[in-house]
Amino acid sequence: MLDLSQYKGIVFDMDGTIIDSMGSHAKAWQQTCESFGIPYDKEYIHSLGGVPTREIAKLLNEKYGLNCDLDSVAKKKRDAWLALDDNLTLITDTFDVMKKYQGKLKMAVGTGSERTNAIRMLTETGLLERLETVVTSTDVTHGKPHGETFLTAAKNMGLSAQECVVFEDTKIGKQAADNAGMDCIMVINGKIQLPAG
Repeated sequence: MLDLSQYKGIVFDMDGTIIDSMGSHAKAWQQTCESFGIPYDKEYIHSLGGVPTREIAKLLNEKYGLNCDLDSVAKKKRDAWLALDDNLTLITDTFDVMKKYQGKLKMAVGTGSERTNAIRMLTETGLLERLETVVTSTDVTHGKPHGETFLTAAKNMGLSAQECVVFEDTKIGKQAADNAGMDCIMVINGKIQLPAG
């Protein structure tokens, strides 16, 4: 088990890091892309994990030279995702870390999800009561890979960036942690990647 005793706070990304929901997000994006005539590239979409939905729609427009309405794409994706209503499951590796450090370190979630979705998911999984703060795409001006999400989480916990460690599952999330000046531990396919050394 990781030794995180040098930190005072942990910031968990949500989708794919502590809650296993990336599969349903992929399905919702596939349905959305089909309905707007956007080519669906599963790997590309997954690489954007943590980026707010509206921003992904903008990136897809740029990538494929399209002019889809961003709000319409975002609404369709949200509706498609909610309609899937997958049973949310916790990712054991990261949940074990959360349980081990509960009451010893402050804990937050920093996610690219919208606030209503994030609070619903965290409530359904029983995680919300374990957290000091939740920072979502609704709460920040700049989404990931900007560091604002994680910096806001640290500030809300009364901690500096250097006192926090981030758990993330995407390159964009890692960039956000780097941009926030925070150490980052990667979670790949539900498994914590132990830092070399």
